[in-house]
Amino acid sequence: MQQVQKLLSTRGGTIAISVFAALLAAVIFLVYLRRYQSSIDESAQPMTVFVAKSLIEKGTPGAVLGSEDLYERTTVPREDLHEGAIADPSILKGRVAVEDILPGDQLTTGDFTATAAERLTHKLTEYERGIAVPLDAAHGLIGHVETGDHVDVLAGFNVEDGTGRAGAVLRVLMQDILVLDAPQEGGAGSPVGAGGTKTSNVVLRMTDEQAAQLAFTSDNGKVWIIVRPKAGAESNLPSNVTVERLLVGVKPLPLDANGSKGVRP
Repeated sequence: MQQVQKLLSTRGGTIAISVFAALLAAVIFLVYLRRYQSSIDESAQPMTVFVAKSLIEKGTPGAVLGSEDLYERTTVPREDLHEGAIADPSILKGRVAVEDILPGDQLTTGDFTATAAERLTHKLTEYERGIAVPLDAAHGLIGHVETGDHVDVLAGFNVEDGTGRAGAVLRVLMQDILVLDAPQEGGAGSPVGAGGTKTSNVVLRMTDEQAAQLAFTSDNGKVWIIVRPKAGAESNLPSNVTVERLLVGVKPLPLDANGSKGVRP
């Protein structure tokens, strides 16, 4: 302290202290300026984020967003990044939207919540539908077919030919259908179908048009499901099966608009 007082008591000392103070102020200013410039550069740094391409309705499963192309990847300055902005869409798996997300809005973790259990609707998109078909143990492979398996669906009908004679026809109605839910063999509470046989509901995923066809077949004919291989499954287009074709190889008669067999050419 005494040294400072001695310096201040002389003109040269006063000038020296003034110069030192000016240099110190300049250094502090330069450090502040550099930090300010760095913060500006950091705030302008582009950050990856995903934004909604179209309206994402409340309750939409996160797993559906990608398959439906409902979001897109973009970059925004760090200063414009919303809290909890999603940079990796894989975290949306097992979550659903808690509110409507408008086009252009950033997807954030706050927009989604974890689901307690996956619902059937989380596995459906666009024209896909889930339909439950009551089947007995044999026709539905109850106890053998499992959720996630792929099956082919067969439809059987009793039809009349042009002479009024009744005949049975079996055809492949649809192929490579996903099983959304399959019951366990001998599950409790299985309803009793015609003939006193127990039936269980097998839930299948298909298009809306296929669902209508299957519902009609279930009400007016007979449904079979046959399980497909887990890998390497191939399909052909088998012909309709009739008694004539099965026993003697006769080509089945075509059905007319009323569902009756026409006259064999």
